[in-house]
Amino acid sequence: MKLGVVIRYVGLVMLLNAVFMLISALISLFNGMDTGFYPLLLSFLITAIIGAFPLIFVPNDNNLSNKESYVVVVMAWVMSCLLGMVPYLIWGGEFTFTNAWFESTSGFTTTGSTILSDVEALPKGLLFWRAATHWIGGVGVVLFAIVILPSMGRMKMTLSSAEMSMMAKDNFRYTTKKILQIIIFVYVGLTLCETLVLMAVGMDWFDALTNSFSTVATGGFSTKNLSIMYYHSVTIEMVITFFMLVSGIHMGLIYATLRGKHNNVFRSEVARFYVLSLLVSTLIVSASLLLNHNYANVWEALRYGVFQVVSYTTTTGFASTDNALWPPLAMIVLIYCTIQCAMAGSSAGGVKADRVLLIFKAIKARVLKLQHPNAVIRIKQNGVTQEDGVVNAAILLVMIYLLTALVGTILLTAMNLDLLTSFTATIASLSNVGPGFGKVSNLASFGPLPEAAKWLLSVLMLFGRLEFFGFIHIFMLRSWK
Repeated sequence: MKLGVVIRYVGLVMLLNAVFMLISALISLFNGMDTGFYPLLLSFLITAIIGAFPLIFVPNDNNLSNKESYVVVVMAWVMSCLLGMVPYLIWGGEFTFTNAWFESTSGFTTTGSTILSDVEALPKGLLFWRAATHWIGGVGVVLFAIVILPSMGRMKMTLSSAEMSMMAKDNFRYTTKKILQIIIFVYVGLTLCETLVLMAVGMDWFDALTNSFSTVATGGFSTKNLSIMYYHSVTIEMVITFFMLVSGIHMGLIYATLRGKHNNVFRSEVARFYVLSLLVSTLIVSASLLLNHNYANVWEALRYGVFQVVSYTTTTGFASTDNALWPPLAMIVLIYCTIQCAMAGSSAGGVKADRVLLIFKAIKARVLKLQHPNAVIRIKQNGVTQEDGVVNAAILLVMIYLLTALVGTILLTAMNLDLLTSFTATIASLSNVGPGFGKVSNLASFGPLPEAAKWLLSVLMLFGRLEFFGFIHIFMLRSWK
């Protein structure tokens, strides 16, 4: 393996992170040189030097093997999280080494869990950096870099293939270069649109921009301790709910819909399943809240029910109310939403609605095969016949997910955490949702958890964000020989 060349490409990603650190430092400067300025400026210098060093001493090489591409992707994620924690460490406050690593990993993986008990104590520069880590990680740190950096040339195809799952590519019927252009067009477009709309309904520009970063990246970091609940605005909740829902849709479908193409959102079988699951989950959660007298009337139950269902399903994790005392039925439905999540090809994490629908169809096909042993049963999704390998891969990923969730839950309960907290914290980290229930409900901090729990959950965040196999490749490099 050409380790020097791998480090060179990881260095390019670090330079991108350095640019956002510099922007964050400038925000601190224009905010009266707040306490975040020097930590962010120093972090920018450290990250820029580390990123530039291999570009100076390692010659350019556009020939990367698949093995090397996977190593670039995993190393870029890990290094982004490591260097992303530097501003927090230098600033201090609640940020011990473990807490800084957890916050950085939670940001880049768009999980949105936080160790902070007082988010509003952070200066604006650090608040912007937190939101920026979401925005960089939302489409993948490597994908973001190869879209921004034209010098990567034909390596864009190899690296994008290593970071994007096969299921995410299904609705992209374009060349690799065009796919990358579509991703950035939709991603930036949604961010700008939401920022402008939030400003129009009463948010200041800073909150509007940072909350848009978190929404479109389906991350969930807010600038307020009470998250979206702070604003006490039905209009703001409706705007964010809409953009969360849209951000959970495959970016290729969004682009095709805007262009009036045939393969659009309205013709997508998976999109219909995704929206239907949101509607059914909302009705069950809202009815549960109303019958349990959590809220006074149908309107309030629907208001909070729909926001939390969309928030959990899209893996955003924003809070419009405190769900710590919600009834068990509502919790179970939200736990299911945490596992299924939104569509492949979006910035959301989790198993993905595409795989869940495919597995349901595989179950139906199996039943039909038992009834008619000689029949040839084809599994189709969006009108395309799915090969056995695709179906088996979906089932395998779900099995790995559930097995990892079981192991994570066991390890957390061994750390003297209760079962509800252990299980929901595990799946919330694996799916990059953020909040769970128990001690990690949507307005709670992960700060009081044991340090070992924070390290475990942060690893699960990375594991889930790379959809398992990216990490597994790294531990099986010898088998590539």
